[in-house]
Amino acid sequence: MLANTPLITTLQDRLPNPWPLARTGHRWLQRARRHSAMIDGHRIVWLERGRRRSDRPSIVLLHGLAAMKENWSAWLPLFPADRHVLAVDIPGFGESDYRVGADYGYCVQARRLLQWLGAAGLGQVHLVGSSMGGAIATIMAAHGGERVASLTVMNSAGIPARPDIDLSRPPRFDSSLLLPEDWPGLYRMFNSVGNGTPTVAGLAMVGLLGVDLLRRSGQNRHVFSDLVADAYAPARELGADLPPLLVLWGDRDRITLPGCVDFYREQVPHAEVHMLPKVGHLPMLEQPRRSHRILMDFLGRHTSK
Repeated sequence: MLANTPLITTLQDRLPNPWPLARTGHRWLQRARRHSAMIDGHRIVWLERGRRRSDRPSIVLLHGLAAMKENWSAWLPLFPADRHVLAVDIPGFGESDYRVGADYGYCVQARRLLQWLGAAGLGQVHLVGSSMGGAIATIMAAHGGERVASLTVMNSAGIPARPDIDLSRPPRFDSSLLLPEDWPGLYRMFNSVGNGTPTVAGLAMVGLLGVDLLRRSGQNRHVFSDLVADAYAPARELGADLPPLLVLWGDRDRITLPGCVDFYREQVPHAEVHMLPKVGHLPMLEQPRRSHRILMDFLGRHTSK
C-alpha cells in the first residue's frame, strides 16, 4: 500500500502539523480552561467551561474514534453560562496519553473515565457520548450508580443494527472509513461521516487535522482492535435499570446504521429516541443547534431544581 512506503512515511513525518497550534487557539476562543490528571498510567486532558454547582449535575462530553474533545466545538458556545461542561480527551486520543501495551476496550475505558470523574472533582453528571464515546458512556452509566443523572448517546457504537445479531460473536467491520491510512482516505472520512455529501468544511478538516491523524494511524488501529474484541459490550448493558436515556441518531448514518435505534426501543423502554433527518454520524457538528436544543430540553426534564 502506497501510504506505508518508507518514502511516503518520511514525507508525512516532515510535513508541519498545524493542529497543536489550532487546538490552543480553539481553547482561547471557547474561553475554556484546560486541566489534566493521571488515571491508570494515563494523563487525561479535558476542557472545562463554567463552574460546578452542588445543586446541578455537570455535563460530560465524550467524543468518538479517531477524534478528540474539540469535536464538541460547535456545541460548547451554545451551553448557558451557568452550566458546568467538560469535554474530555478519552485515553488514547487527543492530548490524553496513549500507551503501546494498554487495553482500550470499552469496559476498561469506562472504568478509567469513572475514576476520572472523581479526579476531576465531579459529583453527579449527565453523560453525553458520540459514537465510541456513546458506547463508553453507556457502560459508565450502567456501573456509575447514582453518580450518573442521565445518559445521552448519539449514533453510538456497540449497538446491533438488526435484532438477529449474536452479541457474543465479533462482528465484521470495514475500518477503512474510520481509520484512514493516506490522504485520499482522509478525504473520504471527513466527507462520509456526515450525510455523505462533500463539503468545504470537510476539505478544511483534511488540511487542519490530516497530518496529525496520519501520524496517529497506528494507535488508532490498536484502539479499534481492542474495541472490536468485545464489540457489543455496550449493548449488553442496556436495560430498564439505566438512568434516563436520550438517543439521537442521524437517518443517513453509514457507520452506525439507523436500525440501531430499534434495539434501544426494545431494550430500554423509557428511552427517548429522536431520529434526525438528513443527518449522518455526527449530529453535534452537522446540526449543532437542533441537536443541542433536544439535549437541553431533555436535561431540563431530568435535572433537580
